[in-house]
Amino acid sequence: MTDDEYEQRVIDVLISTHPGWYYEQRDLPGLPRWWATRYYPLRPDQRRAGARDVLGRTTLHGLAGALARHDEILHLLRY
Repeated sequence: MTDDEYEQRVIDVLISTHPGWYYEQRDLPGLPRWWATRYYPLRPDQRRAGARDVLGRTTLHGLAGALARHDEILHLLRY
C-alpha cells in the first residue's frame, strides 16, 4: 500500500466516524498539514467548553485524536 492509499483510507475512516467535518490537506510551510472544518458552526456554549470549528494537525493520526477529543467535549455538553 502506498502512502497516498494509506492516507485515503484514514480519511475515509475519519469521514465515516466524524461525518460533520470537511477534510483537506494543505502543504503550507509552518502550518499543520491536515485540516478538518465543521460543516455547521458551533454555539457559543460549545466554544466556551473548548470545541472548535476548525482543527489542524501535522499528521492524520494527530487529527484523528483531536476529533475524538472534540467529540468528548460535545458529548459532555450533551450535543
